[in-house]
Amino acid sequence: MLDIKIQKTENPKAKPEGPLGFGKIFTDHMFIMNYTEGMGWHDARIVPFGDLSFSPASMVFHYGQEMFEGLKAYRGEDGKTYLFRPDMNAKRTNATNDRLCIPHLPEEDFVQAVKAIVKVDEDWVPTEKGTSLYVRPFIIATDPFLGVAPSKTYLFIIILSPSGAYYASGLEPVGIWIEDDYVRAVRGGMGFAKTGGNYAASLAAQVKAHDAGYSQVLWLDGVERKYIEEVGAMNIFFKIDGEIVTPMLNGSILPGITRDSVLNLCKHWGYKVSERKISVDELLEAQKNGKLEEVFGTGTAAVISPVGKLRYKDDVMTIGDGSIGPVSQRLYDTVTGIQLGKLPDEFGWRQEVK
Repeated sequence: MLDIKIQKTENPKAKPEGPLGFGKIFTDHMFIMNYTEGMGWHDARIVPFGDLSFSPASMVFHYGQEMFEGLKAYRGEDGKTYLFRPDMNAKRTNATNDRLCIPHLPEEDFVQAVKAIVKVDEDWVPTEKGTSLYVRPFIIATDPFLGVAPSKTYLFIIILSPSGAYYASGLEPVGIWIEDDYVRAVRGGMGFAKTGGNYAASLAAQVKAHDAGYSQVLWLDGVERKYIEEVGAMNIFFKIDGEIVTPMLNGSILPGITRDSVLNLCKHWGYKVSERKISVDELLEAQKNGKLEEVFGTGTAAVISPVGKLRYKDDVMTIGDGSIGPVSQRLYDTVTGIQLGKLPDEFGWRQEVK
C-alpha cells in the first residue's frame, strides 16, 4: 500500500458555473509519484495542481515514451462517489507499459492513487445530469538524455477535470468518416496501447473529416485496407440483422473498458454477439439490404455514441432513420445507470471512493 503524503492548496479555486465542456477545467490538486531505476516507484504525493518543470532534454519530448489512461468518478444517487471498473484501467496501464518499456505499476497502487486524489477533490465531482469528474492518469519518461533507449526515471501523474458530455450534441447521432487514405496502426505496432503517438497519428484524418462535416474517423486495417478497426476515440459496434458485431481485438485495436462492458451486457441480454473481422464491403451490403440496423461507438468519455451516418468514399450510409437506436439507448441507460447507482450493479463494476 502506498504511503501518500498530502499537501492541500492554500488557494482553492472557485467551482465552475454553467456548461463544463470536456477537459477544459482542472481541480485543485494532482497526484505525483516518481520512478527511479534501482528504487522503483516512490515518493507518492498529492500536491496543489500546477505547472511542471522538466529538462528540455527529457526523453518524453524526443522519443514519445509516455502513456495515459482515462476513467471517471461519479456522484451516486446516494450522494457517495464511485468509480467504474478502475481495476481494468490498471490492467490496461501495464499492458501499455509493457509495449513502451515503462516499468510496471502495481495495479493496487494505481487504484489506490486514483481513489486518493478523487477523495481529496471530491467536492469537484459535479452532480448535474450527464456530468462526471474525468480522471486522467499518465506516465512520462523524464531522463535528460538524447538517446533511443528506455528512460531510467518516470513520473506517474493524475489530474482531474469536471466535465460534461464529450459531444456537445449529447446523445444525438454523429457522422463518422471511414478513412480511406491515412492509416493509424498496424498489428505488431502500438494500436492496442493507450499512448499519445496513436492519437497524433490520427490528427490529419481527423481534420479532414471535420472539414467535411463529420465528428470522428473510423479506421480501416493498415494491411488490406478493408477491415473495420476502431473510431479515433471509441470502439465501434454494428447491429446487423439482429446480431451485435464488433471488430475482434487483433493488436491494433484498443481493448476498451466500455467495449468489454457492452459485450458483457449484450450477451447477458441474450443477443447474438460476435467479435470478428468485418469489412467495409459487408457494411455497404448490409446497408443496401436494409440489415444495418444500428451503429454506435463505445468509450469512457462518450459512454455510448450513436452513429447516424457513415461515409466511405462516395457512399454515404444513413443508419436507420438517423436517430438513436433502441440497443444504443438501452446500453447508455444501463451503463450510466450502473455508474450512478440508479440500477443494480449485477457485475460488481462499481467501486466506492472512501
